[in-house]
Amino acid sequence: MSVITDAEFEEAATLAPEVVRRYLSTKGWSAERDLSGAELWEWNPRDEPGPPYELLVPVRRRRDYAGRVADILETLAVVEARPAGDILREMRLPPVDWQFLRLVPPGPSGTAPLLDLVSALTGLKDLHTAAASSALGPRAVQPAQKPQPVKDHVAAVRLDQTRVGSYVVAAHVPLPEGPYGGHDRRGQGSLFEETELTRQNVLAAQRSEPFARKVSRMLYAGVACAHEAAERTLVRDSVPHVEHMAGAGLSANLCEALVKIAGEERRDFSLSFAWSSERPMEQPSPPVSITRRHAVALEAVAQDLRERLGREEGAVLHGVVTKLHRDVAPREATIFGSFLHDDTQRQRRVRVELRTEDIDRAADAWRRGWEVTVTGDLEPRGTGVRMRGVRAFVVRPE
Repeated sequence: MSVITDAEFEEAATLAPEVVRRYLSTKGWSAERDLSGAELWEWNPRDEPGPPYELLVPVRRRRDYAGRVADILETLAVVEARPAGDILREMRLPPVDWQFLRLVPPGPSGTAPLLDLVSALTGLKDLHTAAASSALGPRAVQPAQKPQPVKDHVAAVRLDQTRVGSYVVAAHVPLPEGPYGGHDRRGQGSLFEETELTRQNVLAAQRSEPFARKVSRMLYAGVACAHEAAERTLVRDSVPHVEHMAGAGLSANLCEALVKIAGEERRDFSLSFAWSSERPMEQPSPPVSITRRHAVALEAVAQDLRERLGREEGAVLHGVVTKLHRDVAPREATIFGSFLHDDTQRQRRVRVELRTEDIDRAADAWRRGWEVTVTGDLEPRGTGVRMRGVRAFVVRPE
C-alpha cells in the first residue's frame, strides 16, 4: 500500500469532510450506511468481480480525523494506481466536470508519439470549441468566427496529469458554486434534450445551469450522436442526413475534431466523462469509443454536412488577386489570402464571384499587386470554398 508523506498527512488534516465526500461521489463511490460519526462508502468496479472496495469516511472532525483521511488517501492510491499526493491535489480543486481522452498509441504503456499527442490535443481543443459553439447556438455547421464566450470557455479548460491506462489525457472544466452553498440539489437531469421534464422544470434547469456545465453536457451528447451517426453510415454504406442531431451538439466541426484526435494513423480512442458532484447528472454517461472505421465514417459525415449546409454569411477575406476568370459569367477572381475570423490565419485560394462594379477594381488590383478586402458569403466548392453575395470589395493601394 502507498504510504503518504508527513507533508501530505498534514495537508490531509485540512480537508473538510464534505470535500472528501464530494471527491468520492465524483469517482463513483456511494454512501451505503451511516455509522457512529462516519459513513461507509463503497465502490464496485464493473470489470472486477468480487466484493466492493470500502472506505470509512468521517463526517465530522475528531481527534483522529487526519489519520482517517490519510487511510482514505492510501486506499484511493491503490484503487486509482496513482500517488496519494495527486489525489490530494485533485480533492482541493473547485467543482469541475472531467473529460478523459484515452489514446491507444503503439509502444510502452504510459507513452505516446509526439505527433499523436499534438493531433490529439488539437482535436480536444476543437472538440471543446465545437461544444461551446453548440451550447450558444446549435448548428450543423458552426461558423469559423467564434464568439467571445466560446474563446473564454476554451481558455478555461485545464489539463491534468495523465492517468494509468495506455495514455489518458485528463481535462477538466471549472464550474461555479451551486445555488445551495456549493451543492445544487436539483441536479442537472438529462444529458440530451430534457423532453421528459415539464416545461416549468426545464426553464428552471436552464436558468440554474452554468455555461460550463452546458458545454460539458453538449460535449458528451454531441460525441454520443457522432458515434451513432458513424454507426449508421457504416451499416448503410452511405451517409445519412443527421442534421436533426444538431440540437444535441452534433456538428461538422465536432466530427472533424474527433477525426483529428484519431490522427493521420486513425488510431482508436475513447472519451469518458465524470460530472461534478456539486451538480449531479442523473442520466448515465458511459464511455464512447471511436475506432478507425468510425473516424473514416465521421470524415464523410462532416463533409456531407458542410456540402449541404455549410453556407457562412458575412465572411471577410483579405489578400491579393492572383487570377481573373473572364470565361465565366458572372466574372470571378481568385484571391490568395486569409479570413479575418480564422484564428490560424491560414493562407488559401478562394474563388470570388464579382459584382459588375467590382470587375474593374479587381483588374486594377491584379495589375498593380494591391491588397483587397472582400466581404461576402462562403459556400463549399470541392475541397475548398467559394465566396458569393459580395457586399464590399475594397482595394488597399500600397
